[in-house]
Amino acid sequence: MKKLAALLILGLPLGPAWQEPGDRPLTPSERAKFEYEAAQAELQRQEIINLENEAARAIQLNNATFFRRVYSDDFSGTLSHGQPVNKNTFINAVQSADVKYDTFNVSDIGIRIYQDMAIATCLWSARGIFKGQRFNSGMRAIHVYVNTPRGWRVVAGQATILPPDVPQVM
Repeated sequence: MKKLAALLILGLPLGPAWQEPGDRPLTPSERAKFEYEAAQAELQRQEIINLENEAARAIQLNNATFFRRVYSDDFSGTLSHGQPVNKNTFINAVQSADVKYDTFNVSDIGIRIYQDMAIATCLWSARGIFKGQRFNSGMRAIHVYVNTPRGWRVVAGQATILPPDVPQVM
C-alpha cells in the first residue's frame, strides 16, 4: 500500500504532462493567434451574410450586376422548380420581365466556413407578380462559396420552394 501511495505522490507532478493540449492554459502568443483567427472567421462570416443580403436585393430589383460579379463563371445551380442553370441562364432568370417583386427578403441565414469554402443556407420570402398572377412564396436556399484571390465566389446553389402551409418570415 505504501508503494502505491509513493507512486501516486511521485506521479502527481507529471499530471499536467498527461493532459491533452487543449486542456492546458494557452500561452500569450497562442491566445493572440486564437483570437486573431476567431476575428478573421467572424469577418468572413459577416462578408458572406452581406453577400446573401445583396443577392436578395439584386433579385428584388431584377438586377444581374451582383451575380456577374460574385457568381463564378462555372456556377451550377438549380432553381426552385428543379430547372438546372449555369451563370448565364441564372442571370437571364433574374433579369426576366416575367416577374416583378414587391418584396424579396432573406432571413434565417446560417454560415459554415471550412478553410477556403463556405456553405450559406437561408430562407427566401417573396411577394410579387409572375406573368400577371400575384404570388407569395417561400424557399429554402443553399449556396456554396469558394474564397478566391478576388473574394468569395458562389460556385453552386439550389433553391427549394416551400409548401404553402410552412410558416414563412416576411
